[in-house]
Amino acid sequence: MTGPQWLVDYSPTNHDSLFTAASSLTTESTMKVLLTAQWVIGFVDGFRGDFPQVEFVFAETAEDIAAKAADAEAAIGPMNSSQLQAAPNLRWIQSSSAGVEWMRNVPELTERDITVCNTRGAHAATIAEHTMGMLVFLTRQFGPLYKAQQRHEWGVPKGVRLVGLVGLKMGIIGLGNIGREIAKRAAGFEMDVIAVDVNPVEKPDHVSDLQLMDGMPALLRESDVVVVTVPITAETRGMIGPDELALLQPEAYFIVISRGGIIHEPTLIRMLEEGKLAGAALDVAATEPLPADDPLWDAPNLLITPHSSPSSVQTTANVGRIVSGNLRRFLNGEPLQNTVGIKRGY
Repeated sequence: MTGPQWLVDYSPTNHDSLFTAASSLTTESTMKVLLTAQWVIGFVDGFRGDFPQVEFVFAETAEDIAAKAADAEAAIGPMNSSQLQAAPNLRWIQSSSAGVEWMRNVPELTERDITVCNTRGAHAATIAEHTMGMLVFLTRQFGPLYKAQQRHEWGVPKGVRLVGLVGLKMGIIGLGNIGREIAKRAAGFEMDVIAVDVNPVEKPDHVSDLQLMDGMPALLRESDVVVVTVPITAETRGMIGPDELALLQPEAYFIVISRGGIIHEPTLIRMLEEGKLAGAALDVAATEPLPADDPLWDAPNLLITPHSSPSSVQTTANVGRIVSGNLRRFLNGEPLQNTVGIKRGY
């Protein structure tokens, strides 16, 4: 299983050596915690020493699961059905990301008394910065300008249209932690920010208008920039299809920063090819890693980044604080933070 890029960057090259010390704790450990994916190991190693009473064990293969999961009370990382079935004593699963779409493939979760937590908020600032960077890349045409630099050409290439952000309207679909951080930064660029959300959340001062999801068609029609930040759930999968994308202005910019599968990618490609959008940016795709022959790669005026928007030194530190804080609460029998609605999916 491949983890998010921000965790891959911090993963060790040899996980076996990291568990030599952990195995020596077995005789004095009071609780076993599963690490369910290899990319979690290096991340957890940063606070392993703070919990000498915990035995951290890596269990990803079927053999590992059968041997190690039976008496585990907690897990860090995503779970699949076989892992969950092999861990009858499991009471808590801590995701190391904000998204918990893996739960869709584990229906048994609804039948067990298990608390699932995510790291909501840890990635928001970095993702918001990435979003604004993508937008500036598109509006200020850094792609063509950089290509001109490579050709040693001074001047704006012919036909390149430069746009400023002041006075543009940004529409944000999903005003959770990430959406709010994006709105804050867009307001700093003196943009007019509007938003829709599935929940009746409080409107921040820097958002001029906030509606429920039935306001999405108007948002798509009115916005110069549209940013999609909603999680992937049964309700949001395919939510922005051909009919919704057709509402966008021909000079609009369209950015998806949360999860793939929410938009209809073939329609986005066609609109870019036909000049019906000024530009688009995707940090996510329906299929990840994006196949080398995927037509998205060749779509004009499209910026693609490899789901790297959460990646930063600050994000890793934030996630570490959330996960280690919840582990301490779990050991002390205290309420956990960032709990997830298992049936809701976020």
